[in-house]
Order: sequence, then C-alpha cells, then structure tokens
Amino acid sequence: MQQILRSCCGIDVHKSMIKACIAKGPLNKPPKIEIRTYSTMTSDLEKLCEWLKENKVEAVAMESTGVYWKPIFNILEADFPVSIANPKYLKKVPGKKTDVSDSEWIANLLRCGLIPKSFIPQKPIRELRDLNRTRRKMVENMASEKNRLQKVLEDANIKLTSVVSKVDGVSSMNMIQALLKQDEISREDIAAMVRGKLKNKIDQLVQALNGRLTDHHRYLLRLHLKQIAFLAEQIKELDDVIQKKMKPFTKESDLIQTIPGIGKTTAPAIIAEIGTDMSQFPDEAHLSSWAGICPGNNESAGVKKSGKIRKGDKFLKATLCEAAWSASKKKGSAYSAFYNNIAKRRGKKRALVALAHRILMDIFRTLKTGEPYVDEGAEAVYQRNSSGRQKSAIRFLEKSGYVVTKASA
Repeated sequence: MQQILRSCCGIDVHKSMIKACIAKGPLNKPPKIEIRTYSTMTSDLEKLCEWLKENKVEAVAMESTGVYWKPIFNILEADFPVSIANPKYLKKVPGKKTDVSDSEWIANLLRCGLIPKSFIPQKPIRELRDLNRTRRKMVENMASEKNRLQKVLEDANIKLTSVVSKVDGVSSMNMIQALLKQDEISREDIAAMVRGKLKNKIDQLVQALNGRLTDHHRYLLRLHLKQIAFLAEQIKELDDVIQKKMKPFTKESDLIQTIPGIGKTTAPAIIAEIGTDMSQFPDEAHLSSWAGICPGNNESAGVKKSGKIRKGDKFLKATLCEAAWSASKKKGSAYSAFYNNIAKRRGKKRALVALAHRILMDIFRTLKTGEPYVDEGAEAVYQRNSSGRQKSAIRFLEKSGYVVTKASA
C-alpha cells in the first residue's frame, strides 16, 4: 500500500479512555509507532492535542463510536483535519484484537489514505441538527402519550375514537375535559362542545361517551393530558429557537420549500441533516447513498439480488418519507404521477421510498444550482412512461420475429 502521510494518528475511542497511536516516518519506509493512553476528560484531551502538535501530526482518524467521539472531535477539530470513519470500513482481519492493535490499524489505514471521511457539518448546522432531532423525539413522545390516553378511554368503555378521527382535536378535548368533572354528559352539552362535521354525529357521540369512568381512570387521564400539554409547550419553544437558528439559511430554506411536500417544519430538518454546501457530495447519487435512501447494489455472478435500501441517516429518511407522503397527495404534480406509477406495480411503501429518493435528488440540484424547483406536471410524466412502455413492447416483438409498424391515426 502506498503511504501518503508522514505523520498521522489513529484513535481507538471508548467511554472513559482512548488509545492514540502515532505513525510517522519517511514514506518509503515502515512507520515508527508510538502509542499512548488518555482519559476522556477535557484536561487529558488537551494533553493529547499538545502531543499531536509536538509530533507534527497531519491528520487524525477515529471510529464513529456512539456519541463518545464528539468530546475528542471538539478538542481536535480546530488544529487537525479529523476523519470520523464508519466502523464497517475499519474491520480488521479476525484475531489478536486489542485496543492497542485497533489504534495502530486505524493509523496505518489513515497513513495510506484508506479511510473514507464522514460528512461532519459546521457547528451551526450541528446545533440545528441537535434541535431538530430533539424536536422529532418530543413529537414521537407526544404521539405515545396520545396513544396512552386512548387506551385509558377504551379501558373505561369510552368509545370516543370510534367516532372521531383525532383524539386530540378541539371537540375531543372538550368532551374529555367534561368527563373529568362529571359521569355523564347530556346531548345538549355535547352539541355545544363539538365543531364542524361532528355536529352530524351527536347521536353516535352520546353512545360513545356512555362508559364506566372511575376515579382511577380520571387520574390517568389528567396525568396524560398534563404531559401532552407540557410536550406541546416544549415543541413550540423549540420551534422558536429553530427559526432563530435558521436565519443564516433563509435563502436555502426558501429554495427547497419550492419542492412539493417540503414546508416550514420539514425544511429546517432537512438542512440540519445535509447542510447547505452540496460540494461535500460529488453528485446527487452520492448524497442518496450517504442518506441510505437509494436502491441497494447487490450483484453476484451476474445475478441481481435484493435491492433493499441500506442503513443511513434515519432522521433524514423519516423526514423525506413524510415529505414524499405529502407530495404524493398533490394532484396534477409530477411527484403524484411518479408515486402512482410505482405504487400500482410495486406497492405503496416502495413507491414512497422511491419518491423520497427523487425528492432528495431534487433538493441536491436546487441547493447546487440556487434555482427554485419547477414542476413539469403529471401529464409529462404519463407521456414519458407511455413512450417508454411502447418502446419496450416494440423491442420485445422485434426480438420475437415480428415487424412492427405504426399505423396512421
């Protein structure tokens, strides 16, 4: 293997300690190895930084080990180019595995330029990423609390969710609050509480609210309602902070919001995961592969095997799939036609992932060129698909010995 770095460092990372290995020397000779152990306390990491400077280290590499790489990266990023490598790219030949040999292996791979560098965005994007990921977790927690609220109602023979579509809607909450104060609600009270189309379901609501609510159920309902209200307040506070953090990226946010399915909440979540500088990725295919949203490439002996998507950024995947679901509902759009064409052949789930993949590629092009997205419309997609099917059918018939000519209309 050709060596390209005169002095480099490989770090084997653990929760409370690290093994750092410096490999240095002329490029035409085997490197000299020096290994030291440090704790992950800030004072020790600063000593590590000084040691690397003394040895004129040109680059540092370590595995992406949970969140434990972050304290080391925070100390070293200002002084050294730091590569955070995916562990699957650093697998050793089995046998004689120790922390010391791991750090030495990483240093030797880095010295030969064999460690692909992971995408680590700048600090403002990293902070925005933390905020958006926290927000998503809170939204998931709120959904769990709403499910628990529904379970308590079912346990109390209250069949409210059999009539209403949203247990957290204004009308539903009015009725639940009333049940906390009294055992039965009159028809007149229900009519005063409901809004919109539920006014046509008052008879069903009277039957649904006729249950067996006990003090135990009321205690649990109050508990879940308080938690839902608390989470809603926290999410609103997070939204305000996210909007402030997004001010330097207003132009990019407005650009990707021209893409169907992407709104004021989705745009910050996407920018937080991929950043705004698309020069980090050679093209849209590399970005899709990094995100884990493109078809898998698995072929052996000329046989194509499973095309299942690989593991990637799960937060980005979830956000893109939400955007794809929204975009598929926009009538007359190219995305809607694209989704429907795949859904009728391969199913809705595959169509959703395929549309998420297409949206990500359009996001890349939009951010790369700085031009807003232009929807070509459903008709253009249908015509292109029809033309492709015609050509495929003609090729099949010609291979079977037929001569195909197109008759005049």
